[in-house]
Amino acid sequence: MVGNYLPRNPLAEWIGRRVLGLMGWRIEGELPKLDRFVAIGAHHTSNWDFVIFIAVKFVLRLNARWFGKHTLFRWPFGYLMRAWGGIPIRRELRRQTVEQAIAAFRQHRQFMLILSPEGTRKKVARWKMGFYHIALGAGVPIVLGALDYRNRRVVIGPTFWPSGDEAADLEAILAFYRPFVPKKPENAFHGD
Repeated sequence: MVGNYLPRNPLAEWIGRRVLGLMGWRIEGELPKLDRFVAIGAHHTSNWDFVIFIAVKFVLRLNARWFGKHTLFRWPFGYLMRAWGGIPIRRELRRQTVEQAIAAFRQHRQFMLILSPEGTRKKVARWKMGFYHIALGAGVPIVLGALDYRNRRVVIGPTFWPSGDEAADLEAILAFYRPFVPKKPENAFHGD
């Protein structure tokens, strides 16, 4: 088995399954059997997206890392956020986050980084392309994951290898996301 999975933790798995069950959600698709990749989850329009993400992380036992704004890592929840794989980011500072992530991929034989390309729950004019530049620089694929609120499902989609043609690749990636309805559709970026 690839190294992106944690040892069995029946309590965490039960909590994840219970949360998804109570919310009426299910997981469709499978992660690729790869040791290293960037996964993106879209459309991120609600705080509920994080709850669903953590539940999926527990159910699938993912040893996934993710970036979150630094304020999420304050007391009283900072310890939990880090234990759940969170890496605090100060968005107002340009601290070479892409380069640091590429270095992390180079330093680890197994590494899964999950990002939200919107970078916020609010309406955005474009996606932040750090996920793309991290994958390209690290030589790893991008796994596409969608939240479909209409059908209450987390869809683990295809594995996408960036070609270096950012505009064409972004259009292909966005085509995957267009059918899925987020919690707040008015805040979703579709590239239009």
